[in-house]
Amino acid sequence: MLNFFMESLAEKIKRARIIAVLAVDEPADSVELAKALCDGGISAIEMTLRTPRAFECASAIAESGLPITLGVGTILTPEQAREAKKRGAEFGVAPGCNIRVIDAAREAGLPFAPGIMTPSDIEQSLEHGCKLMKFFPAGSAGGLKHLKNISAPYKHLGISFIPLGGLNLDNMKEYLDSPLVAAIGGSWIAPTQLIKDRNWAQIRANAEMARNAQ
Repeated sequence: MLNFFMESLAEKIKRARIIAVLAVDEPADSVELAKALCDGGISAIEMTLRTPRAFECASAIAESGLPITLGVGTILTPEQAREAKKRGAEFGVAPGCNIRVIDAAREAGLPFAPGIMTPSDIEQSLEHGCKLMKFFPAGSAGGLKHLKNISAPYKHLGISFIPLGGLNLDNMKEYLDSPLVAAIGGSWIAPTQLIKDRNWAQIRANAEMARNAQ
């Protein structure tokens, strides 16, 4: 079975442990934001495609030379998967398991983590070479207990997950302590309002708190 998420990159994400999930309006803010996260100890980000200029923001970070692993998230179409690769993304993430998107990411050479919530999602992901998957929305789907239950039949295949949705400082350690979890995603580290306010000091402090809460 092909592992579509390169081992070296998978290990990089496992070492990062925390992926800051971002929605950024202005490319000019993206590098300062990434620097604040780096200074706070965060070494991986997911730039979501929820804003009109998200690809420009991703490009700015990719070109900045900052020591941060850049992912692009909310990839919903094959075209977005291809564009993410062109913009310098090291990996892609989606909220769901769209086979056309997975195939496009593979063709573009973009390591990809599809979103899963059911055993059928896991089987589709595995069939198309994805052993690292996004568990979304983790909180409302039943949390770690649900993840353990749906992944049990496939655990021997070496799968791992990035839970996202409903995670915070209070419950993140429970997820990170699970052998099923490669890393967690969190939007609370750099919420939209703090980014709009350019409150880099608070974002850096949030990053430090997240690192210390592991």
